Order: sequence, then structure tokens, then C-alpha cells
Amino acid sequence: MAPNITGTKAATLTAKAPIPPKNAYVTFLAGNGDYVKGVVGLAKGLRKVKSRYPLVVALLPDVPEDHRKILVEQGCILKEIEPVYPPENQTQFAMAYYVINYSKLRIWEFVEYSKMIYLDGDIQVFENIDHLFDMEDGYFYAVMDCFCEKTWSHTPQYKIGYCQQCPNKVQWPSQLGPKPPLYFNAGMFVYEPSLSVYQDLLTTLRVTPPTPFAEQDYLNMYFRDIYRPIPPIYNLVMAMLWRHPENIELEKAKVVHYCAAGSKPWRYTGKEENMEREDIKMLVAKWWDIYNDESLDLRNAVSISEEEADEEKQASLEQILAGLSEAGVVHHINAPSAA
Repeated sequence: MAPNITGTKAATLTAKAPIPPKNAYVTFLAGNGDYVKGVVGLAKGLRKVKSRYPLVVALLPDVPEDHRKILVEQGCILKEIEPVYPPENQTQFAMAYYVINYSKLRIWEFVEYSKMIYLDGDIQVFENIDHLFDMEDGYFYAVMDCFCEKTWSHTPQYKIGYCQQCPNKVQWPSQLGPKPPLYFNAGMFVYEPSLSVYQDLLTTLRVTPPTPFAEQDYLNMYFRDIYRPIPPIYNLVMAMLWRHPENIELEKAKVVHYCAAGSKPWRYTGKEENMEREDIKMLVAKWWDIYNDESLDLRNAVSISEEEADEEKQASLEQILAGLSEAGVVHHINAPSAA
């Protein structure tokens, strides 16, 4: 006999639907300088490409209140963190401000998120990259760096002209020992927050002497065994345009990293080396187009989204009614405009 499914009482559901993973983008901000413009631009860029995920800003206590207010108005989630400092030694960092970047290690503590994509404040997203959250868990994903700029002059790679972007151009000599492992640029990476990893990152840092590229060198060392390269379109470092143009399809770049000297759009003068290039000018102009687009400000974007949702509902309703009408089910008259 078939079970009775016509009872008046609804069945009680005991199994709970699985909670979907919570993802987010995250960036880092320190001090009262002009990098807040970069973060605002990033927030608006993610909004323009219709990302489904929020932008979390890990900020140090020295970020002033007026900057925080600007970021909140752009829909950013602010999480204040304490600075992280490396062990003291006589290392000369490639850039003086790199020392504060060790504070980025705090983002591994953001365990309310299952997976995060870290983006430096001088990055812009020109196409939706939400699909990167779907990559296999358990790995650290980032784009391989280039060793050809002068900031790498302290390394054997630079001195012999070796670069992992064109490994066949100059072979790694056996007398220098094993070939260096793949090395990523830490301006963009996909990772999974973890309290155990967070604690180990800080513990290991205490016994790891700092090196010229600060937290980037450290992260490369720490995640060496689980690093997986992703294509350069996900972190187009400016120098690639003149160092390795054969590896770049500019029109396909989804993420652009304005890290070359003089390339930050809010400081751009066009006078620094390579900054007179037409492709650089174009990328700077694209950044400003997003930054200056008031329709991408949160208050305006929310209003537009509500209007679009209403239009979609109306279009959907009209489609349904049209279908019913064609089937001879219902005849209707369009309501007059409220205008």
C-alpha cells in the first residue's frame, strides 16, 4: 500500500540545509596616507564587476577616523588589527615601508570566512574573479613574480639574468645549487583562514630572519609546498608589460597591480621610467574611470540595484502574463504608468 501523503499536517524537516561557505575579499591599510584612495577604488571596482562577496579591510590602529568613515560609506567591512613586526636585524628592505607589511599575517585569523582573496590596495579588478573561490581547498594560489626589475638586484636571479617567467632564456647554473622554487607575488593570493596556521605563522616568524622582500619572502618560504601558480591575468604586475610582453594578453587581464614605481593612479605623473607608455596611460585612465564613477558609490549603487530589481520583476511578470495570454488562459490590460 502506498504511503499516505495527503495528510493535513506538514512533514517536519529534521535535516538542516548545509550552510554555504562564507567568502570575502580582503585588503590591508595602514597610516593616514593616500592609500585609502586605492582601497576606495578597489571597493568600487569589485562593485562594478558585480562580485557577490564583500571587501574586508584589515587596518592598523593608526588609520584615521575620517578614512574609516569613507571606507564604511563604500560598504567595506573594517577589522582593526595590531601590527606584526619581524625579528630585529640589519636587513635592508627593498622598500622602507615593507616592514609594516608583516601585519598582513593577521588576516589568517579571519576564520569567520572559509576562503578569502587578498588584494593589495594598489590593485584594481576589471573582471569578476569570484570563480577563484571555487578552486580546490588546501592550496595557496597566486601569480608567479618576475625577477627582472632593479628591486631584485640583490638576488642571484637578477645578477645572472634568470627569470621564472622565461626559464629557458637563461638556464640556472648548477654551481649555484638547486634551482629556486617557484616564487609568487604576494599582492594577490587565494587562501583559507586558519587559527592554527595563524599561530604557526607568528611563531615561525620569531625565528626567521627578515629578508629584503619582507612578508612576501616569508609567505613564499612558508607556503612553498602547497603553492599553486595561477595565470598572470589574475595579478598583472606592471613590469610584465615591458619585461615579458610575450606572456601577457593585456585585453584579457582581470586584475591589474599598479606596483611599478610611478604607476599608482592617484600619484601618477607620467615622468618615471616606463610611465610614458600608452598601455600604462590606458590602465591608469581605466582606474580613474572607476574611481570617479559616482554610480559605483555604495549609496548610488544600492539605489540602482533596487531599480534594476524592480524592472526585472516587472519584465518577469509581463513575460508570465504574455505566456498565459497566448495560451488562452488570461487576458490583461497594462496598468497605466504612475508618472
